[in-house]
Amino acid sequence: MPEDIEKLKFKIGHDFKNKQLLREAMTHRTYAVENSLPYDNQRLEFLGDAVLEIILSEHLFLSYPDAREGELTKMRSAMVNQNSLARLARNIELGSFMITGKGEKESGGCDRDSTLSDLFEALLGAFYLDTDLETVKTFVVRLVENEFPEPEKMLLDLNPKGILQEYSQKKWNSPPVYEILSVSGPDHAPVFTVEVIVDQLRASGTASSRKQAEIEAAKNAIMMISETDTGLF
Repeated sequence: MPEDIEKLKFKIGHDFKNKQLLREAMTHRTYAVENSLPYDNQRLEFLGDAVLEIILSEHLFLSYPDAREGELTKMRSAMVNQNSLARLARNIELGSFMITGKGEKESGGCDRDSTLSDLFEALLGAFYLDTDLETVKTFVVRLVENEFPEPEKMLLDLNPKGILQEYSQKKWNSPPVYEILSVSGPDHAPVFTVEVIVDQLRASGTASSRKQAEIEAAKNAIMMISETDTGLF
């Protein structure tokens, strides 16, 4: 059984006037189908997505007065991807309040990133309708600042190879070079170790695929560079 949604007010600092609106926000489509309900949270998810975009756009605009449009767009994209929104949802234990169908619950849907990110947006949509934009903004900004105090560094997870490529071309006029150092493990579960070479710097990464190992190597190279070049992010 999901948690009593009344308790959600302690997580978000707001007691919904319209209790049905909150229930709709927490209702997954699988529960609606199984119980022949005329509603689920998808419409509120649509609204919440728009509410979140305007809040984060303003937050980043004010937080980074010297950032260009492209940089702001990339940071916002990093903050609204599935993984990021799922982190925000987990911060307030939102999955425990989701009203879901039996199959979805048994398959772990209450803790799936895609489901949690949609649930978070639905909550924001309902929150907005029950209050106003300023109230929702206060909640979102507080949550975001706690989880992502340095949004510019989230770009590392968005496209580390692209960031390293752009930096290397700009600083040394040459691209990073990736080399496989080793492939170990059984055929059905190989482990790749890849090294990236950028000018005089070398960094390695290990993963279950060459592509992911290259991504990990790029991340490690960027972290090494950022220790001496604070202008990287």
